[in-house]
Parts: sequence; structure tokens; C-alpha cells
Amino acid sequence: MGGIQSWLVWAASFGAWMLVVLAASVESYEWWRSRGSALSLGSILGLETSQILTYAPLTPLVFALATRFPIKKENWVRGALLHLSCSVAFSIAHVTLRGLTPFAAWDPKARGFVSGVWNSQAHIFEIKWHIFENLLFSNLVDDITGAYVPIVLVAQAFLYYRRLRDREVHSAKLEMQLAKSHLQTLKSHLRPHFLFNTMHSISALMLTDVNAADRMMSRLSDLLRMSFENNRIQITGLNRELEFVNGYLEIEKIRLGQRLNVVLDIAPETLDAHVPSLLLQPLVENAIRHGIAKLSSGGTIWIVASQDGRDLHLQVKDNGPGLAKLNDGRSRAGLGLRTTRERLQTLYGNKHTFEISSAAGGGVEVCVTIPFRDEPQLSKDDEVFAMSAIAE
Repeated sequence: MGGIQSWLVWAASFGAWMLVVLAASVESYEWWRSRGSALSLGSILGLETSQILTYAPLTPLVFALATRFPIKKENWVRGALLHLSCSVAFSIAHVTLRGLTPFAAWDPKARGFVSGVWNSQAHIFEIKWHIFENLLFSNLVDDITGAYVPIVLVAQAFLYYRRLRDREVHSAKLEMQLAKSHLQTLKSHLRPHFLFNTMHSISALMLTDVNAADRMMSRLSDLLRMSFENNRIQITGLNRELEFVNGYLEIEKIRLGQRLNVVLDIAPETLDAHVPSLLLQPLVENAIRHGIAKLSSGGTIWIVASQDGRDLHLQVKDNGPGLAKLNDGRSRAGLGLRTTRERLQTLYGNKHTFEISSAAGGGVEVCVTIPFRDEPQLSKDDEVFAMSAIAE
């Protein structure tokens, strides 16, 4: 039945009409009792069941017809004529089912209810056409307005809801694809940015220390392998992100030697936290290029990770010369920082913070706060996780 289980429609049909039978039976019993009638509750229940519950097996058929041929602005004349003819057939079918029951009609002579196909006195099958004729003419309007039209309206409401839901799902998929493409584009900016800077360092070492340049090339090969293995991954574990950063720091230590000191302060409970892939590397690179590398005596970089309730706090700090200023007084932010800020905005919306400020005692600190999520394993299609951060 197009988007809904058929058994569910049948179950809902019998359940809904049975509730109507019970409600009508109680109301009729109280009405007859108030007038001193001797009509029993069983007889009233049988009468209401014969009249109302016989709609139940016909309702799913009407529902399927209404969803298959909905009335629209462009076909309302043809649709109205179709449903008008079907409503008459519906009434005939209902009268036929009702005539088969023992409570089809009231017989004044027998002073009781009789069936349209059974002679209870002679105990033989006997089709009483006048009962079916009377039922049809007395129930035609009620069947159409009280049963057929409401069923069609419910089907139309279901179709409207389904179209609205399909549009929302389609829109969500488009937004997901757009965000996924945007994230992949941003991440693709980071990889050549990191590669070009590292190759520049190797080129400089080739003139002064060939062995060091060779070690750097070997370590760069390992980093590129890790990078390409995670080519399409947007979300990774903090432990894997730290592994990549450590590889990058080894390259920089070859270049800077004793001038670079690194302090890691990583809370154990944060190692399995979900973080954007290539989040820390551009922050560390920025701290080295604009901080430590400008100090003749070298300096220290602190990488800190901690959990605070539902938030994960990441901090990269250096004790370099501090924030470099442009002529207009704005803080200088390279491609890595700009891209990182935009990725965080795409992934987390307003559920994150990204702050760059002067560190106490000199230098610069970058603080990132994102929702803390801790799961043992990451899905291969972790873009779904990234999209859930947008939807929440």
C-alpha cells in the first residue's frame, strides 16, 4: 500500500471500527434503557457489529484505492467521478456483508432481527432481496458520507504527510551531501598545505644536513601513508590524531633539533574521543612556524586534552613571541587555522568554540571545545556521525 505495511492498515481498520462498535453499543443501550425497552445488550451489540464492523474489511481496499488515485488539482473532476462510482460500489459491498449477518434487519412479524440469506424459522438458506434493497436505499448516503469519504480523507492526509516527509528526507540528504563535499574540500586544502611546508623544510635541510633530510623524507612517507589511508575519514579517534601529530613533530624535531620541546598532557579518558581528522596538525604547525621557529633559543609546545562533562577541551599552546599583527591590527591566521575554523563550524555548528588568544607569560594558545563522544570503534562511513552533529 505504498509506504505503509498492509497488515498495519488491516489491523488499524478492525481496531478503529471495533472501538466505534463498542461506543455505539453503549450509547444505544443507554438510549433504549431510558425508554424502558427490553432490548438486551447482546442484541444491541450484535446490531452495531452488523452495521459498523462490516466496514472493516472494506476500509483497506478504499484506503489503497485512495492512495493509488488521489484527488489532485489537475485531475479533480476525473478523480471525483472515480470515487463517486467507487463509493456506490462500496455501499453495495457493505450492504451485502451486512445482509449476511443475523442482525441484517428487524422483522416486525418475528419481533426480532433476521438475516438477508437465512430463514431462521424454516432453517434454510433463502435470499430476501427486499432486505438488501431496503438496506441499500436506507444506507447509501450514510455509507458514502459517514464511511467512504472519511476513509478517503484519511488516505489524503496520509499522502500529504508522506510527501512532506519525503521532501524533508530529500532535503536532509542534499544538505548531507553538500556538507560532506564541503568538508572533503576543506580537508583536501590541509593535505597539500602540510605537504608543501614539509617539503620546504626538507629542501632547506638538503643544503646543510643530507642525513637529516633523508630521515625527514622517510618520516614524511609514513605520514603520507597514514594520511591517504584516512583519505575520506572526517572523524577519527583522538589517539589516532595524536599519532599523526607525533609523526609530524618528529619531522619538525629533525629540522629544529633541541630548539623544539613538546609537552603532552592528555587525559586517559579522552584518547577514544571523536575529533575531526587533521584537527591538531595545523594548530601545531601554526605554533611552530609563527612561534617556536622565530625564537633563536627555541621553545615549548603544550598539547592538552581534557574532558569536562559533555565537552572535550583541546589546547595547543606555545611560548613564542605572541600574536603577530597586521597593519590593521587584526590577528594573523593562516590557511590551516581558517580551514580548521570552517570545518568545525560545518561539523558542529554552534556546539563548538574555537579561540585564539595570547597565552599567559607570552606566546599563543588555541583552545577548541567540541561535544565529547566516546565510542570504542568508529564507523567506516563516519560522515553519518558528522551529520548527526549538525542535526542535533
